[in-house]
Amino acid sequence: MTPDLMSGQGEFEYIRSRLAPLSVGLPGAANLTDDGAVLSPPEGCEWAITADTLVEGRHFPLREDPALAARKALRVNLSDLAAMGADPHAYLACVVWPETGREARMTGFADGLALDQAEFGVHLAGGDTTSADGPWMISITAFGAVPTGQAVRRAGAKPGDVAILTGTIGDAGLGLLVRQGEYAPNQDDAAYLDQRFTLPEPRCALSSLVRSFAHSAIDISDGLLSDARHIAHAAGVSLTLDLDKMPRSEAAEAWLSRQADRDEALMTLASMGDDYELLVTIPQDRAQAFIEAVQVLGVQASRLGEVCVSPSSTGQLVVTAENRVLSPSSFGFTHF
Repeated sequence: MTPDLMSGQGEFEYIRSRLAPLSVGLPGAANLTDDGAVLSPPEGCEWAITADTLVEGRHFPLREDPALAARKALRVNLSDLAAMGADPHAYLACVVWPETGREARMTGFADGLALDQAEFGVHLAGGDTTSADGPWMISITAFGAVPTGQAVRRAGAKPGDVAILTGTIGDAGLGLLVRQGEYAPNQDDAAYLDQRFTLPEPRCALSSLVRSFAHSAIDISDGLLSDARHIAHAAGVSLTLDLDKMPRSEAAEAWLSRQADRDEALMTLASMGDDYELLVTIPQDRAQAFIEAVQVLGVQASRLGEVCVSPSSTGQLVVTAENRVLSPSSFGFTHF
């Protein structure tokens, strides 16, 4: 750690005054007075553990509201847990503060985490803080509790399953275009799309339904096409997605109506990423029950395709629209 993290407040004072209160309610964190936490999962459960690193200027905009950056960093991890059928429990936060503008970020960062801790019932268990001459980086490791043996994995998809998607697709990507000045919708659509980009909604409320119904699941972070292909490859199955059935918001429909090539526009929406919705595969005879249970919780759920036997052991993704097979030029975001 860096002893002189801020000119007005040292690293350890920042931990004591702003970060340690975020651990209250998690006894194993010891009020962040040790270098590590001692955690045990609830009785009958095991940990599902995930980690993501967000870099300013790549995963969230330069000069972003630090509270929003913190909340997004936490939420993308909670989304991973939801896809595994795990209930959020605790997290570690490692932060590299940039030398320039560091102090302006630190208060908002802690405030943002506090807001989402209250909403999702998680606690800070520890982590690390340092500073460097470079971009702001936030790395979160999240722990979710899942009944032993019930975690849902990508590789579980089976022929005959129905592919079901929560929420809507493409909003976050369009929000980024608005931020970049590449798309100018009406004021209401701009506000909606920006919120979908800056503050994703992890489907934590659905975790018990995921583990009760789903053979496989993944959250849509890199793009619907990219993440659907992960399921197909992991399970060695063929997954067909009908983009005509891809759920879209009114704001996304407005954008789609302006595009000259509808097929290309649909594939663009399906490859943008950052939606943090869930794609699950459910046995045919239980699909409608899952959809109805999700809708009771106020979340949209849509049948999007089906799982078939793959002609190869590595699996494949088949993308269609208007009963025609499409050939995407890009499946989604990659880090390098």
